[in-house]
Amino acid sequence: MQALLLLHRWTGGIAGLLLAVIGLSGTLLLWEDSWIGLPGAHDPVRHDAAEMGRAMTAAIAAGEAAPLARVTLADETIGLHQAVYRDGSGAYLGQDGSVVDQWSSPFGRPELWLFDLHHHLFIREGGAYVTGVLGLLLIGFVVTGSILWWRTRKTFRLRLWPPRMSRPAIIWHHRDLGIIAAPLLLVMALTGALMVFKPLSAAVLAPFAQHDETPLPRYQATSTAGPETDWRLLIETAQAAFPGALPRRFQFPAKSGEPLVLRMKQTAEWTPNGRTYVYFDPATATILGVNDPLQGDVASRIEEKYYPVHAGRVGGVVWRIMLTLTGLALVLLGTLACWTFWFRSPRRVPRQSSSHVPTATRNASSAHSSVLLDSDG
Repeated sequence: MQALLLLHRWTGGIAGLLLAVIGLSGTLLLWEDSWIGLPGAHDPVRHDAAEMGRAMTAAIAAGEAAPLARVTLADETIGLHQAVYRDGSGAYLGQDGSVVDQWSSPFGRPELWLFDLHHHLFIREGGAYVTGVLGLLLIGFVVTGSILWWRTRKTFRLRLWPPRMSRPAIIWHHRDLGIIAAPLLLVMALTGALMVFKPLSAAVLAPFAQHDETPLPRYQATSTAGPETDWRLLIETAQAAFPGALPRRFQFPAKSGEPLVLRMKQTAEWTPNGRTYVYFDPATATILGVNDPLQGDVASRIEEKYYPVHAGRVGGVVWRIMLTLTGLALVLLGTLACWTFWFRSPRRVPRQSSSHVPTATRNASSAHSSVLLDSDG
């Protein structure tokens, strides 16, 4: 048990602050639609193919020389189209195609750099793996912390803040707050880590997978999409193939000859941008192929739920509030863990001669001290 305590404390002292950053940035992103502060962000979504087509033409024109990487169409969360270009610049467009805002780098908008912080910690190469490792560490903290809490369960008291800023009181608060937040922390850590580490997700979901050795086909297009592309025809063709599905994102090929991809969201899908892929030859609006997730196995349907659960895109405002409280709990757990580990030393209480203290008082004091020491580990 002592080795488990040392492992929990040392890893928490080192990684606690990074986990607090992840918790705070994720909490802010949950409510992005409330503070984005752009004209048209709260406009109702109009699912009109002609209007979306005009917005796509405007998105291409707004990029000047930079080729488009993707255009995410407006939805019920944010009523603006978001265009991202291959040089890192981007733009928000109203549903009428007007340019609402533009930026020259991912740090040009607060929600963009918060997203990068939460997912990559501003580390371009391999940053997602760092956050994935932090997710795995958080799973370890939840498990080991629950084991350590069990010894002191009789002293449980729910507090939003430590009663004193002493090391034993902070650790006491840390354990009790941690056990309350543990179930949702585990959900957030699992979904986050499994989104990053695909092989780990495949191993976890292996009992539900149907192994298909058929390689994905490679589609070839005769041209690339541009201002002359009939976007309305593309959207209407895709909607005819998947009636009731909503167009969500156009993904532009990085290489010549690769198809244009339209992501769509079918009613049964949880992912806000959908996982239904339609591959187009933009010159002729011909569908080269499709990928329908509703035809997949149980494992793929479970995997599709990771992001919407993690990002609060299902469950309505109740789930978002629960995730918000969990994120704030992670901020407290991480920062106070670092504070006690690196900066706060135990406060020494001067000893009194036992001959001058009544026996009952000595016994009560010893019992209280034992609880604090036990909570301190």
